[in-house]
Amino acid sequence: MTSAALPDPTVRRDPAAPAPGSGGLVDRYGRTATDLRVSLTDRCNLRCTYCMPPEGLDWLPKTEVLTDDEIGRLVRIGVEELGIREVRFTGGEPLLRPGLVGIVAAATALSPRPEVSLTTNAIGLSRVAPALAEAGLDRINVSLDTIDRTRFKQLTHRDRLDDVLAGLAAARDAGLTPVKVNAVLMRGLNEEDAVPLLDYCLEHGYQLRFIEQMPLDAHHAWTRGEMVTAEDILERLSAAHSLTPDTEERGSAPAERWLVDGGPSTVGVIASVTRSFCGTCDRTRLTADGQIRNCLFAREESDLRTALRDGATDAELADRWRIATLGKLPGHGIDDPSFLQPNRPMSAIGG
Repeated sequence: MTSAALPDPTVRRDPAAPAPGSGGLVDRYGRTATDLRVSLTDRCNLRCTYCMPPEGLDWLPKTEVLTDDEIGRLVRIGVEELGIREVRFTGGEPLLRPGLVGIVAAATALSPRPEVSLTTNAIGLSRVAPALAEAGLDRINVSLDTIDRTRFKQLTHRDRLDDVLAGLAAARDAGLTPVKVNAVLMRGLNEEDAVPLLDYCLEHGYQLRFIEQMPLDAHHAWTRGEMVTAEDILERLSAAHSLTPDTEERGSAPAERWLVDGGPSTVGVIASVTRSFCGTCDRTRLTADGQIRNCLFAREESDLRTALRDGATDAELADRWRIATLGKLPGHGIDDPSFLQPNRPMSAIGG
C-alpha cells in the first residue's frame, strides 16, 4: 500500500473570490464558504462515548432554539445573498426535530437550488426516508461505528443497531444516494470493527468514511495519544483489502479516498487531526440556537438569533454573517500547545 499525497494544510487563496467582507462569505485568507451546516437540535437519542456521557447533557431551552421559520429564513439568506451552494442539516439528532421534512422542503425550494443533505444516526429513518425524498433531500450520511450488536450497545448505551441498519436500507431504497456511512474508531473499543464495517458497506452499496476522533467530547477526555489515526486505519484495512489512491480530484472534500480491490468501490479517511485540510475549508456553521461558527473547534461564535428576533432585515443579517466570517482562523490549531477544546461538545455544535 502506498500513501497518497494530501493537500498542504496552508491556506490557499482563491484569486476569483470577492474581497473579504463583501459579496459572499469570504474570510481574510481568501477562502469562500459555500457549504452551510445547520444544527436543528442539540438533543440526541444515543449516548455515543466520544460525544456525551450516558446520562446526557443539559439541553438547550426551547425558547433559545431557532424556530422552523427562523431556520428557513437564515438558510434562504445564505443561499440567495451569500452564495451558499450546499446545505447539510445536522444535530444532535435532526430526526428528533418535528418540522424536519418541512425545513428540508423549504431549502430545496430555494433558487438557486442548493444541494441538501442530512447527517443522522438513522434511528427512525426507516419511517421518514420516503417523506424526506419527496421533500427533495438529495442524500444521507449515517453515523455508525460498528455492526457488532454488543459493541454498538457499549458505544451508544442503547440497543438500537437494528433500527440503524433498517434506516440505512430505507435511505437507499428511497433514492437518497449515495448513502454514506461515517465511522469513528476508538482505541481499545472498536478498532477491530474497521474491516467488518468496510465489508458490510461494500456488500450493501454504502460509501464508508472513517473519521479520526476529534476533541469534541462533552467530558474533555480526548487525548491525541489515544486516538486511532488515519495511518492506523489504513494499516488495518490494507491487511484485508488492496487499497490504491483514488486519483479523482479531491477539491475541498475532507476525505482522502482509496479504491478498494481495484475499484470502483472506495473507502474514505478523514484525517481531521493528523493531516489538516483547513487550507481548503469552505464551511460555515449555524447552531440550533442561532450562532455562527467558522470552525468545529472555534471557541468564538457570532450571534444571529438576537438580531433576527429584534427585527433585523435580510441585508443586515447577511452583513453580520459576512463580518463573522472575517474572524475565521487559518487552521484549527490542534497541534498548538495553547489549543483548548471548544466549550460546546459536538452534539451542540452540529457536524
